[in-house]
Amino acid sequence: MDEQLTIGELARRTGVATSALRYWEELGLLPPPARVSGQRRYPPSAVGLVGLILMLQDVGFTLREAKAFVDSRSLDDDGWRELYERKLAELDQRIARAQVARTAIAHGLACPHEKIFECPNFAKGIEAILAGGTLKEVHEQIHSD
Repeated sequence: MDEQLTIGELARRTGVATSALRYWEELGLLPPPARVSGQRRYPPSAVGLVGLILMLQDVGFTLREAKAFVDSRSLDDDGWRELYERKLAELDQRIARAQVARTAIAHGLACPHEKIFECPNFAKGIEAILAGGTLKEVHEQIHSD
């Protein structure tokens, strides 16, 4: 019989707290383990599964998305590709917003006014945001004048 891991051993091998492992089990990310005298016993493959979940979290997947990905592994289709494509599009949007935010902050630091609140561009930006504009629209409007 293969070596079985207690929840403490799985936690030590993966660096994930036992409380998180129990929560992931509750969410269905980890399959229910066998029990020996009431204690959880995980197969050695659980280490790789926990590693997969950690990797998915590191690249931006929520636990719900990670569960869908893990579930898609057991299917014979390419459902995981759709999940990756959606996450890639979401990351592209976040990167674009972050780049606009970075540009706005860099412009703020380069502003010649000693006090940012005295800058007419800053005031225009605030007005445009309050009028429902996005940071990107505000930046384009200010710098197109």
